[in-house]
Amino acid sequence: MSKLCIKGLIESALEEGRSLDSDHQPLQQFFALMEHVMGHGLKGKKSFLEKKKDFWGPLEALDRILPEANEITDSVKNLPGIKTNLGRGRAWLRLALMQKKLADYFKALIERKEMLGEYYDPNALMMEEEAAVIAGLLVGLNCIDCNLFIKEDDLDNQIPVIDFSMYFKEGNYLEKPNGSAGDAGASGPNLTALLDQKNYVEELNRHLNTTVTTLQGRVRDLEGANGTMKEELAVSKNDIIALQAINEKLKKDNDSLRSDLQKKLEIARADIDVERETYQTSRQGLNELYEESRKRLDQETNIRLDVEKELELQISMKQEMEVAMRLLEKDIHEKQDTVVSLRKQLEDIKTINIELYNKMQQFDGSLKYKTELVSKLEEKTKQMVATLKEMEEKLKQTEKDKVVAEETSRKLGQLIAEKDAKRAAVETDLKIEKEWRSTLQGDLTHTRDKLTLLETELQQMAELKREFIRLDEEHRKLQQTCEDQELTLSDMGNKLSESRLKMDDMVEQQQYMREKVWTDDKEVINCKNCQKLFSVARRKHHCRHCGEIFCNDCSDNKMALASSAKPVRVCDNCHTILLQRFSASKS
Repeated sequence: MSKLCIKGLIESALEEGRSLDSDHQPLQQFFALMEHVMGHGLKGKKSFLEKKKDFWGPLEALDRILPEANEITDSVKNLPGIKTNLGRGRAWLRLALMQKKLADYFKALIERKEMLGEYYDPNALMMEEEAAVIAGLLVGLNCIDCNLFIKEDDLDNQIPVIDFSMYFKEGNYLEKPNGSAGDAGASGPNLTALLDQKNYVEELNRHLNTTVTTLQGRVRDLEGANGTMKEELAVSKNDIIALQAINEKLKKDNDSLRSDLQKKLEIARADIDVERETYQTSRQGLNELYEESRKRLDQETNIRLDVEKELELQISMKQEMEVAMRLLEKDIHEKQDTVVSLRKQLEDIKTINIELYNKMQQFDGSLKYKTELVSKLEEKTKQMVATLKEMEEKLKQTEKDKVVAEETSRKLGQLIAEKDAKRAAVETDLKIEKEWRSTLQGDLTHTRDKLTLLETELQQMAELKREFIRLDEEHRKLQQTCEDQELTLSDMGNKLSESRLKMDDMVEQQQYMREKVWTDDKEVINCKNCQKLFSVARRKHHCRHCGEIFCNDCSDNKMALASSAKPVRVCDNCHTILLQRFSASKS
């Protein structure tokens, strides 16, 4: 029944020019038949509260298999006039037919038996092999264009009725009746039907060839990807083994470095503690020595100040003594002069000797007294000179002690600077050890990150392996579909061989019509598209589709036509029209 219904629908569509609307009776019969096919063997309700199952459930679940079916499902759910699941299923069938994807969706649906088992009984038509035959018949509907107004139809309340009287007729729909086969009135529709069938078969053959080539390319790509994935898997395994060995080696090195670092840190800490104790002790001793030397220096400075004061006093006294000596020498010289004068006076004046003798005795006593004073003063000066020499020696000794103290303080300062330098070197060594430890910790974290990355790559390789197994299964299924399609193509080729004999007459008529349309070169002097004059440089070219004359710029396109086996020259307008027609037929 499905075969008769689909053949009748194709025949009626070819007679009416392929574009059908909602009022077309064979189309309504087809939708009623598909509704019976999809609703056959649905599982009943298991409980009173459970909803009754319909064929909208598997159609809605088709989104999980084919993501492109999500567009139809969303558009059906958004229709305002449909409220029941039955109406949604009917609208889905009509939208899929208008998009020319009903055969693809139906085939993808019957291939998922485990999903259909949730909605259908095991003896349902969708679970049997007849469903694959129906899917093959639905491929022929891709040549039909349907313009259906789903919003205006009451799809919720329609009653599907199949009129069997339309299919009670004799003979095949492709064969002509024997009685009036040669009539001129009946030859026209049969020839148009045969041409449409021929174009449909050629289109189907071209579509199948493209699908076969694409499938072969995908198979080659999958085989190459499989080989590369195997190589990458082997390389990754080798890398993982090498990385594991490197990781173990790094762990051992890390442990050894950690133990060495701990030992070095303990030794450095012990050395630092010893150095700190020695530094503290030496610092205390140095501080004590510095304080003692400071005290001694203060004492020496005080003594020096006292000595300097005494020396100043002695110098002042010496100056006074010198002044006194000079005065005494002047007095002595004057007195000697007076003695000389007196002696002369004694020689001159002897008369007054007695008086002067008394005075002379007094003067001699005073002179003796003065000479004794002068001798005493000389002794005192000698003592002062000796004390000055002793003070100068003491001053030189204090200066020497001061120089020695300064030298000792300088040496102590050098020792302190050396200790500070050693302490700074120890601190820099500690900083270097800390930085080395931080770098080692960073390397350890980096190796851990690498290990996590390798584990994620292993998981990805496992996922790729599963994806490869799934693609291999799809490849096998595609090979099976290709074999089925080749069988259908062989059947179509047999039918084409029968129709080619009838096409020879039509080819002669078409050649005759083309000779009428073909424009003469002498009649045209301008390009029909750009209106430029023809010349020796701008030559004339015929479009093989419309027969008009164009220049080279307006007719530099090539397309494959039904009248020629190879691509021929066509104008720009015909090129766009043929492309639109080809894209519409392909969609």
